[in-house]
Amino acid sequence: MLDKLEAIKDRYIYLEEQMSDPNVVSDMSRYKKVSKEYKDLKAIVEALDAYKNVLAHLESAREMLKETDPEMREMAQLEIEELTPQQAEWEEKIKMMLIPKDPEDTKDVIFEIRAGTGGDEASLFAGDLYRMYSRFFDSKGWQTELISENEGTVGGYKELVLEVSGEEVYGTLKFEAGAHRVQRVPKTESQGRVHTSAATVAVIPKMELEDIDIRREDLRIDVFRSSGAGGQHVNRTESAVRFTHLPTGIVSESQDSRSQIKNREIAQQRLIQKIQERRLEEHSSSLASQRRLQVGSGDRSEKIRTYNYPQNRVTDHRLEGDAKNYNLEQVMLGDIGEIIEALQMMDNADKLKMGTEVNG
Repeated sequence: MLDKLEAIKDRYIYLEEQMSDPNVVSDMSRYKKVSKEYKDLKAIVEALDAYKNVLAHLESAREMLKETDPEMREMAQLEIEELTPQQAEWEEKIKMMLIPKDPEDTKDVIFEIRAGTGGDEASLFAGDLYRMYSRFFDSKGWQTELISENEGTVGGYKELVLEVSGEEVYGTLKFEAGAHRVQRVPKTESQGRVHTSAATVAVIPKMELEDIDIRREDLRIDVFRSSGAGGQHVNRTESAVRFTHLPTGIVSESQDSRSQIKNREIAQQRLIQKIQERRLEEHSSSLASQRRLQVGSGDRSEKIRTYNYPQNRVTDHRLEGDAKNYNLEQVMLGDIGEIIEALQMMDNADKLKMGTEVNG
């Protein structure tokens, strides 16, 4: 492991030199890439330095055990007992850091919330989810842009589309994709019976066509008049956009926004996601069975979380034991960081286990 870490440190030092190179500094795109990689490696290099410091002190203490002075040997033994657990802790931390990151984790996202089964109550729940996520986004310092909204008849939303931008947005939110179920007494329920409703969340990483090798000449782009809500505007303006990927026949479209430019962007992101999903289905069927989390798949048919109001409890069905239950009041205030961290840790453990099995 040390050889691999030293190679990473060499790369880190090289990047540090590159950041002061006038040719790199003058090229904003190149400088941004170098700066990002430098920042990504910094935590690993700092961990390596701390780990090597522990190893050096351990080696020194073991040399002291050879001393004839009993007090010196006792001090050495105490230091070894203190440092040995630290060595194991740093090794575990570094192993987790060395797990390859999903290159999409740094992407901004198109974030969609849609009411599912449950009629008006599902729309109200979609509105509750929007408020929950908005508070979480604010706590992260992320920027949001409302692309489209379709309000429910009694409140909430039938559907809501946002653009969320910031640091590590997709890497944080990808675990939120799926079906969210709520169990509570609806406001319209006169006899106090608990109903079950649902809303779906989709998290689409914003990517460029070049990121997944889609040639622009293989695309047909059509514009047409929107057929959804929007009054006279949609009848006059061809603001809706449809993308067709000619080699596969995959089609995506958007009429969510009144802006043709924004609809073009959304349709492109949906097309990229569809093509990615097609490729994953073709090439990753064996991998899917090895991972408990379909990370970023956006599978809306699978219930990932239940919000139980009578019991004031949120249960994430992908987690196990005590880690799967959380206080509902806190969660609805946007305090979902602990759930996301638990899912990230589980995913990293799965990746680490898979890597160990492959290498072993």
